[in-house]
Amino acid sequence: MYKILVIEDERSIRINLLKLLSAEGFQAIGAENGSRGVQLARSEQPDLIICDILMPILDGYGVLKVLQQDPTTASIPFIFLTAKADRADWRQAMTLGADDYLTKPFTRAELLEAIATRLQKKASLAQRHTLELEQTQAQLDYLLRYNHLTNLPNQLLLEERFNQLLAQGNTRKRKIPLLSIGFEQLKRLHNTLGPTSGDLLVKAIAERLQNCISPLDTIAHLGAAQFVILLTSNTHRGEVAKIAETLIEAFSSPLLVGTHELFLRARIGIAFFGRDGRDIDTLIKHASAAREEAQKLGNTAYQFYIASIGTQSQEELLLELELRQALERQEFQVYYQPKVNLRTGEVEGAEALVRWLHPERGFISPSEFIPLAEKTGFIIPLGEWILKTACVQAQGWQTAGLPPIRIAVNLSGHQFSQPHLGELIVEILRETGLDPRYLELELTESTVMENPDVAIATLSELKSLGIQISIDDFGTGYSSLSYLGQLPFDILKIDRSFVSSLTQDAKNAAITTAILQMAQSLNLKVVAEGVETEAELAFFYGHQCDQIQGYWFSPPLSAPAFEEVLSGSKRLPLSSS
Repeated sequence: MYKILVIEDERSIRINLLKLLSAEGFQAIGAENGSRGVQLARSEQPDLIICDILMPILDGYGVLKVLQQDPTTASIPFIFLTAKADRADWRQAMTLGADDYLTKPFTRAELLEAIATRLQKKASLAQRHTLELEQTQAQLDYLLRYNHLTNLPNQLLLEERFNQLLAQGNTRKRKIPLLSIGFEQLKRLHNTLGPTSGDLLVKAIAERLQNCISPLDTIAHLGAAQFVILLTSNTHRGEVAKIAETLIEAFSSPLLVGTHELFLRARIGIAFFGRDGRDIDTLIKHASAAREEAQKLGNTAYQFYIASIGTQSQEELLLELELRQALERQEFQVYYQPKVNLRTGEVEGAEALVRWLHPERGFISPSEFIPLAEKTGFIIPLGEWILKTACVQAQGWQTAGLPPIRIAVNLSGHQFSQPHLGELIVEILRETGLDPRYLELELTESTVMENPDVAIATLSELKSLGIQISIDDFGTGYSSLSYLGQLPFDILKIDRSFVSSLTQDAKNAAITTAILQMAQSLNLKVVAEGVETEAELAFFYGHQCDQIQGYWFSPPLSAPAFEEVLSGSKRLPLSSS
């Protein structure tokens, strides 16, 4: 039964309309004014509204305008009643969104015809809307279950197919294998090629993987660099190993993307239903842990999951949860390792280094939590906190009347690739009041060389602010000699791996000497880090190095301890003798 709302301030007309509609089989509701009509339209949700135009306080035009602005009532068919026959009134009604317009007096037949036309149109629209909803639902089902880039199943569809396998019964004896596949170079290549060619590369990988498996198996694309294969017919370890070898061999030939021939090395982790987990999430987690273990082992292309890997993964997961809470709980501290000028013997800078003081485990080594922060992306908020804390501290020392020094802060690859890095640093300098010339940003050689052209543009922007740029761990990454003249940095840091053995290893000594001479010819300052012995110090005195840092002079210090060094008389002797 259709429900019709009549909004009419003249009582006799309203009652007659309600009687007429009830006699025709409609459920009729009456409202004596516009405000009451709006309330009933919202609460009763009628199939059609008949409304007089000329009413006190809120007229028919006002009622329609209010209902059109409410998504719950905007689509209700609306018929105006009025004694006014002016065309301008008719046009105004239609402009506001009315569906029909009846002039008083009107006949019973005219009213019923107008009602039938509007309800028929509404039914037709509803039918069309239902069809559109079905089509939209089908599209949504596809979008929910398939990766938009490769058109491969995503984790939702993978889980549905996994549950279908379990529903076939006899799960106690079945060992359903799941393979997690990743590619070491994929992220770097994607960044280098750009989004368009990078997406073509991912599609090419998906196509090659599909050619290696049975149509009965499911290959799913779970993320930019991770694919998962659910095998249905091969359940023995030896058979699965052969499939893994086939997948690895498939990528021994290059992938053609545009004019590029690209080589990728696959790493595969394997987990079995039952032995390694009884739900899809656990199997994916354990297969992924095995894949990461294969990557750590270096020469191993695939790895079966074992319990020791799972224990390590659980510990890592717990550490990750605590890592995210540590920033909120103020468990991080910034320590400062002095940088000493070899010509004056004075402390003229410091490197800011983060430390995590866990309430139960004590100090956790940065070598343990920094890689995890990099892996999870937590390094971005953590790095921003370190940068801001170091700037506040540097400005605080100056305000206290201590000699101004330059604070060096490390930027991770994740931070360096942020699109608005320059704006973020400008905002931090503005908030803290630190002069940009007292800030030094350190980047590793591998971060800079991942995309040299982009790095040059970003570094130029930072340098234009007055910030000093330092390249860290020089000599340990890519061969960047051809870029040294192009990259706008000021300081070159010699990695501690060269420093620690230069007095025993003639080759390292020769490399370090060459780096020093090259830097001097390019007017770059050189900092030797990790100087721990007098012999190492003597080497850098003899080769006119600019600065040293390391345990020979001082370990990293808490802010109060560093302040004592800065305000005290501790100096480096002007010769090593």
